[in-house]
Amino acid sequence: MKSIRDIYKIGKGPSSSHTIGPQRIAEYTIRQFGNQDYEVELFGSLALTGIGHGTDRVLTDILGSNTNIVYNKTEKNLEHPNTMDIYIVKNHKKEKVVHALSIGGGDVVINGVDVCAGPDIYPHNHFTEIKEYCIDNKITLAEYVSRFETDVFEYLKTVWITMKESVVRGLNTDGKLKGGLNLYRKAKELFEEDGRYENAIITENRKLSSYALAVAEENASNGTICTAPTCGAAGVVPAVLYYMSENYHVKDDEIIKALAVAGMIGNVVKQNASISGAECGCQAEIGVACAMAAAALAQINELDICIIECAAEIGLEHHLGLTCDPVLGLVQIPCIERNAMAACMASNAMMLAKSLESKHLISFDKVVEVMYKTGKDMQDGYKETSTGGLAKLYT
Repeated sequence: MKSIRDIYKIGKGPSSSHTIGPQRIAEYTIRQFGNQDYEVELFGSLALTGIGHGTDRVLTDILGSNTNIVYNKTEKNLEHPNTMDIYIVKNHKKEKVVHALSIGGGDVVINGVDVCAGPDIYPHNHFTEIKEYCIDNKITLAEYVSRFETDVFEYLKTVWITMKESVVRGLNTDGKLKGGLNLYRKAKELFEEDGRYENAIITENRKLSSYALAVAEENASNGTICTAPTCGAAGVVPAVLYYMSENYHVKDDEIIKALAVAGMIGNVVKQNASISGAECGCQAEIGVACAMAAAALAQINELDICIIECAAEIGLEHHLGLTCDPVLGLVQIPCIERNAMAACMASNAMMLAKSLESKHLISFDKVVEVMYKTGKDMQDGYKETSTGGLAKLYT
């Protein structure tokens, strides 16, 4: 299994598959072929939601403002829902030089090569194998990460700083988000709301939700965020960690360990299934983010690896079948509020796991397998195409 660095990518929103991935593809093209007259043909989800997700913007920024972008919304025979071809145009003739797939979380395959894939770092690919190794060696999951990827902890410090900064910026910004929905930012208002008549549960959920909204709104406005595991789900993990830091004074060292554990959960899904909304729906983004956050909370509460697994499993299981149906192709409705809901669900998942793990029957590996099969069975209209669900009904 690869480095958990790949789960946490720092970049601009709003979509890891539609902005960070295409950015990498365009940068590769410039490195290989230099400044040329280019034409880009987008297929699948990239064609259907590329404008709303900012794909056109990032491509023209890198390849040149005169780049012609073609949105092929009819081709169905695709290797992946996020596919693009890039042509050099000379003397009114086109030569295809790049065939690329944006496979989720900002990772890309270019001309058949996974250009983002580094070497295998971890000797295990499934959580069951990891758990058995940890139990046999009497180490925690955080220690497992440290044993095989010691240097990642320095990088996770940068990840945590980026996450905190995105929360703070979001909590201090108001106004409308661009894109055409005239959607107002809600994080600042929610955070500052008068809570004099609230009970403890409502207050906790309000704070947690405001933190998640803050990051999701930053993402929607093309701000700098950290994927966890994607841009569209980037608010869930920061929300629960920021909540524990601010309200329970959990130290940074413990937060970093929690990020390592959460990263391993996301890595297992990426290795064995998908974190792409275009491939498997929002369950692969928000669902995985909830699982990561639940595992992080279990680590902070010093729970053992069996309870960490149970928390992650509950977090993902109860997002099974969740569709990806962004209105107007924007990462706003329902994406932003889903981050808040998943952050609250992560807290509940950890609480349930703490009490119910001894009666737990479904492994994390099994729910990952089910999620992947569910995503494959899902109709294309519900997988980041803006042709089904809320996106279809909204006028």
